[in-house]
Amino acid sequence: MRSGIRDSMGVRVGKGVNYALLTVVALICLLPFVHMIAKSFSGAVAVSAGKVTFWPQDPTLNTYRYVLQDGLFFSSFRNSVIITGCGTLIALAITTMAAYPLSKQHFRGRKVILLLYVFTMLFYGGMVAIYVFMRTLNLLNTLVCQIIPLVLSQYNLFVMKTFFEGLPEAIEESAHIDGAGHIRTLVSIVLPLALPSLATIGLFYAVGYWNSYYHAMLFVTRPDAKPLQMYLYELITKTQNLFEVDPVIAAGLSSSGMQAAAIVVSTMPILLVYPFLQRYFVKGLTIGSVKG
Repeated sequence: MRSGIRDSMGVRVGKGVNYALLTVVALICLLPFVHMIAKSFSGAVAVSAGKVTFWPQDPTLNTYRYVLQDGLFFSSFRNSVIITGCGTLIALAITTMAAYPLSKQHFRGRKVILLLYVFTMLFYGGMVAIYVFMRTLNLLNTLVCQIIPLVLSQYNLFVMKTFFEGLPEAIEESAHIDGAGHIRTLVSIVLPLALPSLATIGLFYAVGYWNSYYHAMLFVTRPDAKPLQMYLYELITKTQNLFEVDPVIAAGLSSSGMQAAAIVVSTMPILLVYPFLQRYFVKGLTIGSVKG
C-alpha cells in the first residue's frame, strides 16, 4: 500500500517537474517575440532608453504607419503571397511525384536516383551557377526566379518517401485490382492518407518561401518584383540613416522600434496560418520518422 502511495507521489512530482520545465521552455521561446511586439508599439524615447520589456511604453503606432505608408509595402506583400502560395503548391506536387515512385522497391534506377539526391544535399553548384541559369532563361526580375531555387527540398522528399513506404501494400494492390492506374491510385487513395505529411511539408515550404530574401538579393533589382522580406530588409537598412535624411519623420521613430515592427509584420502571416495546420503538424512529423 505504501509502495503504491510512493509511486503515485512520484508520478505526480514527475509530472509537476515536467510541466514546470515545459513552461520555462515555452516562456523562453515566447518572451522574445512579446518583447519585439512591445518595442514595435513603444515610443522612440522609451525604446532608445531601453525602458521597454514586455509592455509598450508611451504607446504609439508611428512605426507601423511608417512601415505601411509606402505603396511598395503592399506590392511586396502581394509578391510574397504569390511566391509562397504558388511555390508551396508546386513544391508539394514535385515532392510528391518524386517521392512516390522512389518509395517502390521495384522502381528501376531507384538507388541511382536516390544517390543523386543525396549528392545534391552535400554539394551545391553555388550562386554563380544558379545566377547564370536564371539569366540564360531570362527569368531575372521575375517571381519565377524566386520560386525555382526552393522548389524541392531533399529532406522533405525523404520524409514523404518514408511515409509512402509505411503504407500497407494491400491498399494499393486492391486499387490496382479494381483497375486503377498508378496516377489514380496516388490521387484517390494515397494522397488522402498522406494529408498529415502533406500539411507538415507544406508548412515547411511555406515558411521557407515566406522568409526567403537571399535569392531576391541575387536575381531581383526591380522594386515591384521584390518580396516582403527584401522590402523590410531595405527598410531596416534605410532607417540606420533616418535621422540624417529626414529628422522630422525620425522624431517619433527609432531604429530598434522599426526593426521590431518589421519582424512583427513579416512573422504574423505565418503565425496566423499555423493554427489551421497544427493538428496535422505533430502527426506528420512522427509519421515521417517511422522508418529510416
